[in-house]
Amino acid sequence: MYRLTTALQRLTEREKLYSYYPDTGPLRRELYVKHLEFFAAGSVHNERALLGGNRSGKTLAGAYEMTCHLTGIYAHWWKGRRFDKPVRAWSAGDTAKTVRDIMQVSLLGPHGEHGTGVIPGDLIERTTPKQGIADAIESVYVRHVSGKMSVLQFKSFDQGRDSFQGTSQEVIHLDEECPIAIYTECLLRTMTVNGVVYLTATPLLGMTELM
Repeated sequence: MYRLTTALQRLTEREKLYSYYPDTGPLRRELYVKHLEFFAAGSVHNERALLGGNRSGKTLAGAYEMTCHLTGIYAHWWKGRRFDKPVRAWSAGDTAKTVRDIMQVSLLGPHGEHGTGVIPGDLIERTTPKQGIADAIESVYVRHVSGKMSVLQFKSFDQGRDSFQGTSQEVIHLDEECPIAIYTECLLRTMTVNGVVYLTATPLLGMTELM
């Protein structure tokens, strides 16, 4: 009975992830040409950017890819980078509050409804709170298909460059433009583990050093 329950649980988890970028319907995958190019580029490039206007699905695309890597669940059409083991990952944005309100909600769902975001609720083992910011999460432990645990940390650019130093990370998602010093640190975090850094942003500041 335990094995049957586990198998059914995994099917449900996969079905939820597979509901994004579906084969058919009004939100069918073929309509999201740039998103698919962005995902596929991960197979050959360790740094990428998905740039576009507001409300064009950039953050969701970043959250979807992050979830694939955290869980090890990849759709049949996925042509991007694949990790065959649990990952250490960062999701970072402008401030702790915008990270809570945008990236955290995309991945986990609203406060009190964790498990309704892109990461399937059954795979969220536990979370730890961020000190000083109401309802904000510091870390998320996500069950990988191997049975081991991936770890995601939420960070913000206003923490400064120093907070992005030290540890190796396989996956880093930067939502909106960050200071070049932080971007450089992120590249260093992924260097020794052959990781990936990707940026989803609306380039409102024009031709900056990062752009």
